[in-house]
Amino acid sequence: MDAFCRLSGLDPLWDWNRTWYTANPDLTQCFQNTVLVWVPCFYLWLLAPFYCLHLYCHDRGRISMSCLCTAKMVLGFLLASFGFVEFFYILLERSQEIQQHMVFLLGPIIRSMTVILALCIIQLERIRGCRSSVFLFLFWVLAVVCSLVVLCNLLQNPCPVKDASFLSKILFWWFTGLVVKGYRSPLEAEDLWTLRDEDTSQKIISELQQEWTAECAKLQSPPSQALASGLALGSRLPDQAQLLRKLQKEQSSGFFLLRTLARNFGPYFLTGTLCIIFHDAFMFAIPQVLRFVGQDDDAPLWKGYFYATLMFLLSCLQSLFNHQYMYMCFTVGMRVKTAVMGLVYRKSLVINSSARRTCTVGEIVNLVSADTQKLMDFVVYFNAVWLAPIEIALCLFFLWQHLGPSALAGIATVILIFPLNGFIAKKRSKLQEVQMKYMDGRIRLMNEILNGIKILKFYAWEKAFLEQVLGYREKELKALKKSQILYSISIASFNSSSFLIAFAMFGVYVMIDARNVLDAQKVFVSMALINILKTPLSQLPFAISTSMQAVVSLRRLGKYLCSEELKTDNVSKEQVVVDNGTFSWSAEGPPCLRRINVRVPRGSLVAVVGHVGSGKSSLLSAMLGETEKRNGSVSVKGSVAYVPQQAWIQNATVQDNITFGRDKLKSWYNRVLEACALVPDLDILPAGDATEIGEKGLNLSGGQKQRVSLARAVYRKADVYLLDDPLSAVDAHVGQHIFDKVIGPKGVLRDKTRVLVTHGMSFLPQADLILVLAEGEISESGSYQELLSRNGAFAEFIHTFANTERKESVMQRGNAYFRKMFKQFLNKDLGKLTQADIAFTGRVRLEMYKKYFKTIGLALIMPIVFLYAFQQGASLAYNYWLSMWADDPVVNGTQIDTDLKLAVFGALGLAQGIAIFGTTVAISICGIIASRHLHMELLINVLRSPMSFFESTPSGNLLNRFAKDIDAIDCMVPEGLKMMLSYVFKLMEVCIIVLIATPFAAVIILPLSILYACVQSFYVATSCQLRRLEAVSRSPIYTHFNETVQGASVIRAFGEQPRFILQANQRVDFNQTSYFPRFVATRWLAVNLEFVGNGVVLAAAILSVMGKSTLSPGIVGLAVSHSLQVTGILSWIVRAWTDVENNIVSVERVNEYAETAKEADWTIEGSSLPLAWPQNGTIEFQDYGLQYRKGLELALKGITLNVPEREKVGIVGRTGAGKSSLALGIFRILEAAKGKIFVDGVNIADIGLHDLRSRITIIPQDPVLFSGSLRMNLDPFDTYSDEEVWSALELAHLKNFVSNLPDKLGYECSEGGENLSLGQRQLVCLARALLRKTKILVLDEATAAVDLETDMLIQSTIRTQFEDCTVLTIAHRLNTIMDYTRVIVMDRGHISENDSPANLIAQRGQFYRMCREAGLV
Repeated sequence: MDAFCRLSGLDPLWDWNRTWYTANPDLTQCFQNTVLVWVPCFYLWLLAPFYCLHLYCHDRGRISMSCLCTAKMVLGFLLASFGFVEFFYILLERSQEIQQHMVFLLGPIIRSMTVILALCIIQLERIRGCRSSVFLFLFWVLAVVCSLVVLCNLLQNPCPVKDASFLSKILFWWFTGLVVKGYRSPLEAEDLWTLRDEDTSQKIISELQQEWTAECAKLQSPPSQALASGLALGSRLPDQAQLLRKLQKEQSSGFFLLRTLARNFGPYFLTGTLCIIFHDAFMFAIPQVLRFVGQDDDAPLWKGYFYATLMFLLSCLQSLFNHQYMYMCFTVGMRVKTAVMGLVYRKSLVINSSARRTCTVGEIVNLVSADTQKLMDFVVYFNAVWLAPIEIALCLFFLWQHLGPSALAGIATVILIFPLNGFIAKKRSKLQEVQMKYMDGRIRLMNEILNGIKILKFYAWEKAFLEQVLGYREKELKALKKSQILYSISIASFNSSSFLIAFAMFGVYVMIDARNVLDAQKVFVSMALINILKTPLSQLPFAISTSMQAVVSLRRLGKYLCSEELKTDNVSKEQVVVDNGTFSWSAEGPPCLRRINVRVPRGSLVAVVGHVGSGKSSLLSAMLGETEKRNGSVSVKGSVAYVPQQAWIQNATVQDNITFGRDKLKSWYNRVLEACALVPDLDILPAGDATEIGEKGLNLSGGQKQRVSLARAVYRKADVYLLDDPLSAVDAHVGQHIFDKVIGPKGVLRDKTRVLVTHGMSFLPQADLILVLAEGEISESGSYQELLSRNGAFAEFIHTFANTERKESVMQRGNAYFRKMFKQFLNKDLGKLTQADIAFTGRVRLEMYKKYFKTIGLALIMPIVFLYAFQQGASLAYNYWLSMWADDPVVNGTQIDTDLKLAVFGALGLAQGIAIFGTTVAISICGIIASRHLHMELLINVLRSPMSFFESTPSGNLLNRFAKDIDAIDCMVPEGLKMMLSYVFKLMEVCIIVLIATPFAAVIILPLSILYACVQSFYVATSCQLRRLEAVSRSPIYTHFNETVQGASVIRAFGEQPRFILQANQRVDFNQTSYFPRFVATRWLAVNLEFVGNGVVLAAAILSVMGKSTLSPGIVGLAVSHSLQVTGILSWIVRAWTDVENNIVSVERVNEYAETAKEADWTIEGSSLPLAWPQNGTIEFQDYGLQYRKGLELALKGITLNVPEREKVGIVGRTGAGKSSLALGIFRILEAAKGKIFVDGVNIADIGLHDLRSRITIIPQDPVLFSGSLRMNLDPFDTYSDEEVWSALELAHLKNFVSNLPDKLGYECSEGGENLSLGQRQLVCLARALLRKTKILVLDEATAAVDLETDMLIQSTIRTQFEDCTVLTIAHRLNTIMDYTRVIVMDRGHISENDSPANLIAQRGQFYRMCREAGLV
């Protein structure tokens, strides 16, 4: 049955996870289309022969046909006929692929045949005298029950547009239900409709992917003959040719992407284009009708009413076609967004390492947020690029008909306006590229800050990074400011264009001939045409600007989507062999591995050893196909499981991280947990393996993360295991346990092929083969005994370090801080850690508007309002002046004082133009002031938040604020305000003109205004909530992208790309379920409101006809021509209002973090702390207590301790004893619950956090680097000289490595320091500490990822360089603290032992037992 269903593209017949183990049970599509259809049918066919026999034997006399029986027969035949129609429809529609539709074909035919059988039985019962039948009753009950199950599944809130009537579709009435629901109570995600099939990611991307792959192949095709001949010459041409080709490829990639999108979405988009053409036809018909209104004084009244009604109908048709066009455009825009997000996500899974290094996570997030938005805008406004010039040409043609050659003056004005705006658009395009570059930089930096926030807090580096972010922000806003000023010139020229055209045409018309008289018909038909002209003229700069921005975005997207991918032929699938391999991280870069020859026998254990940076991790990457293969061949046979050096952990439960998409097999799962030593950890976690792990494993220690990562690989039951130093982050006894139970000859992987990178010498004798790497080459290889007998470098190394093999305590490495953090969730949502992005409900609070305008200041707002009033006053004045001019009596075929009239008209228009420029510039500048202030506030609020905030807030939520929401505040809010204010004042002008002409119109305008307000308030509540839901559902997309990019190598190694792609699709689709109703809401409102506006047109026209005898033609023309604009004005007010209301949600979201808990002040004004503090380094705890949250038990209880200067103190204890809590207390990452800590006699609670944290140093366990120069990573404040930096590097054993780098200290570290090995990163952290050289140093086992030789050098450096400092070491390896002056043993928040190591061993207490377990005594 499964095979039969699979043939029709359906899932299996039964799925327990979908049906039983779920909160929302559902049956599979296969079950619904087979079992539920067939069961009632089989019941009837199976038992019908026996029932017929029963009837045959029991004859009770014939029953005559009744009305009820006839109705049953008619309905039965109708039911059967539906099945036959469905059968023949599928047969005809899918005749080519009938094999794939067998399930859907058989269902209706079986059902119809069964209904016919039921009808036959009804007739047989009637003939044999049976009045009521249990047999048929059971059949119908069974049929109804089975149909109800299918119906319930169909009623999963499908989109009503499919079943809507024609009228409902064109008027968007199908949307009314959701608006009413949103008005009654705030909408929630469950209220939204499911996406239509054609809008889902699966449907869109499956078709697009193939075409884009083909387009990419064309781009990647070999260079032309000319270039090929150049390559053969061996001159310098190849470099230039390759550069030229690369630039060419980047330029054309955007065009290729556009072509692919056009092929897929073009046909539907063209249907929309057809609608806008009809809209234009009706728009131009209205002025032609206007010519007849009031043209003939003797015409009968009915003609006036006829023309008025005709104008009303044309206006309504214009509205309908316009909104159908907008609906189609937004639908295409939504599909384009889905397509681009899908392509970018899929690309991020196959991009190679060199391309990955040029594109950070922040930039990828920017591609799917800002750039996809630009493409969506482009879809909506693209038609204006070619349609606007046609509309302008048509307007000028009709004006020529009307005014003769004078229309040429109008054409000249338009021609002058266009080059100016073309130049402005070009300049703005360049400025936008600059702005996007700085925005990318800012988002990238923010992403790194969020990833390394713990280091920033420990080192008190927040201010340095704050300055860097603000540096990017200032440059970004500078480009935006220039762009907005240019845009203001553009808007002013276009908005004044209607006046300029009218002034030029009327001026020329009256000047060339004194007998050319401006009467009402000429003036107001011309003005109606000029007002039509205003729309394309105002849209054109916006359309050109949007197109320019889209070209930039297409180029950026194309460049990323065409970047180099991992070659699928890098690794063949024969056996585990590397033959004469030379590898590099990029095609141009130097090789990282040379002349590698490895043959791994099946089922053997291969150990890879070597110094830091020798190429051990690169060797595993080469086997995975992650590096560029320069020479040789690589093959890996069978499935692969990979454990990276830095564990990649998903933001999911422990169980989900281990099973990694596979079903849970309980016995095997438990065996894996036991083997990977995870059982004790799960006992500590609040919800066991159902506990959620924070982003990047925030709430697990380094060792726990590594064990979860290893468990994921073991659970997979792969053929080949590539293990990159999984034992370095765990304690010795745990490492030994894992080696014995998992990796070693007796472990669960004993029959598997294992390649293990390790620094642990004790494991080497049990390896079948050892590879010794040095500077990217295999210097020696062989078994342990063979290598020892050769007496080479390896043997010498073993003999030197045999006695200093790391012996570590039995303590499980557990991070007490996070464990106690967990307990705060115990009473609430067990095991839940991160908080989803929350949507506010109801309308946007008035405080948000107040906050936004408060940041601008009343001093700037008042002049803006005055300028708008002045601008519209000037407009009203020049329009009224025109009507008076039109009413001027004609004496001897001429009008008097035409020069004066023209001069006044010109002066009023010029005043309006200057005011327009003033208002647009002022609003843009105010918008920039507000966004600068709000961004600064958000940044400071985030950086001043305590560590607990970052553990429970996914980085996607924060990146969403810094990317999308700040972008909305930068551009969308000022744009919306500009639009709204100009149209609100314009509406007031129209109402004043109509009321001046016909005061009686107030009777109609007033109820229409009330209706308008009602519809608007209905709508805004729904629209705002939809905007919020859309914004909230966007954060998980960014979080998922972020997680995927960082774990791409693991996802690829495990072959889990399809599952992650499916998850990305689900997140994008969930986001689109709230985006789709959001734009339909605008259409629903606009259509309904424009009908209100058309009512104003009808009222003005009819009242003009009625008052024909009393009204002057000038006033009638003015009122009717202005009332024609009401529809458009209302539509724009709605759009602008909605945009402002929707985008002010961004202010609300940015402001959200102002109310969260904050740390203490960074610095305290007027602090008397000496500059050299602490001079001695004494630390004193007085009855100190610390808790992770109010209401929880104390993690440290009454600690009283005195640490004299220069003392070396080791802190030991089992998991959860409070070791880490001491360090967190000293740095005030957590504040004291009771008691005090004194450093050099100063209470640390009385000084600023930065004053404290900058004067003491920690070397943390996880080495974090930021993208930027190596020098910036060592000294972000530039406080030390180059000599001091080099000295620190020398002491950290990095001088040779750095001096060999091309840019030395200027060497650019990639995001997260990925272009340095883990060991090198730990040495950089040591160099930071050496540079700061504070009197107090806290060490949190910082040498886990380095080889033994480097480890010993580091330990000796710490002993010599920090000799005159107080050193506190949280020790996980007891051998490192055996020569310390004192050891403190922590137990359950108390100090249980406190003395020198020798004395503690003599006392035979807890410390003695630890030493004995570690083999030190």
